[in-house]
Amino acid sequence: MTSFPALRMRRARAAGWSRAMVAETSLSPANLIWPLFITEGVGVEDPVVMLPGVSRWSVDLVVARAREAAALGIPCLAFFPNTPRALRTEDGREALNPDNLMCRAIRAVKDAVPEIGILTDVALDPYTSHAHDGLTDARGYVLNDETTEQLVLQALVQARAGADIVAPSDMMDGRVAAIRAALEGEGYRNVQIMAYAAKYASAFYGPFRDAVGSGGLLKGDKRGYQMDPANGEEALREVALDLAEGADSVMVKPGLPYLDIVRRVKERFAVPVFAYQVSGEYAMIEAAVAAGAADRDAIALETLTAFRRAGCSGVLTYHALHIARLLA
Repeated sequence: MTSFPALRMRRARAAGWSRAMVAETSLSPANLIWPLFITEGVGVEDPVVMLPGVSRWSVDLVVARAREAAALGIPCLAFFPNTPRALRTEDGREALNPDNLMCRAIRAVKDAVPEIGILTDVALDPYTSHAHDGLTDARGYVLNDETTEQLVLQALVQARAGADIVAPSDMMDGRVAAIRAALEGEGYRNVQIMAYAAKYASAFYGPFRDAVGSGGLLKGDKRGYQMDPANGEEALREVALDLAEGADSVMVKPGLPYLDIVRRVKERFAVPVFAYQVSGEYAMIEAAVAAGAADRDAIALETLTAFRRAGCSGVLTYHALHIARLLA
């Protein structure tokens, strides 16, 4: 008599319909947030050299991208401005201009595609001449409380323009509580805060800095306020603080190298957790595709499924439009 395994795990894998039926993790356009870079001008599509397939868009073309996203079921866009060098200052005052690139894009998209969500970056690095996320003293140290005051004003400017989610990415202590109090005080009770709660001082951010015009401007580094990649327990403390201060959701950044942090945050707090598949991660995938070492569709789907499996409610990814088309 031929012996056989009592349970053959391969049975459920044998057919596509069966694999789909027992899949533990799902991925849909509803799990995607599409980051878009905004630039001055009209009819401008300015390719980002370090990010093949990604461009900086003028406000009118951002509206066109929003229509594409909404048609494919992508629920939310994330905006990042490429502020002209002439408007960058030590104090980043352009961040508080109600007619800056960010605010113009918010208003234009909300007028044209009101059903799509808009997530805005709350940090000063796209506006400062030194490319730090906050105000600095004479020694170059980023000042926490003075920066927080600016971030509150920046968040209010964005909320007034129509932002649905403000996302402080600066890593200043106490800024979530200050922003929440200001939003409540001005009647913006339904504006969400997605806190970049565990943002690491990562080597994966280089192409992003080029895309927002900060490349070559940074004086020193950001290790004095962004997290040490060696630390995990510290991330849980950061998340706990941001939730206690009024964050509606939290973000882990970067993504794939920190899926262990995503999982720990989800298991500890049971709140909506997001991750940012950052520019360096995207660039590596595209480099592998260009070298013939990977299939874009397969590797992008696999990595985004990994985010979902780890516990992400959603992912900010430059592949969002491509993946939404595949899933459609």
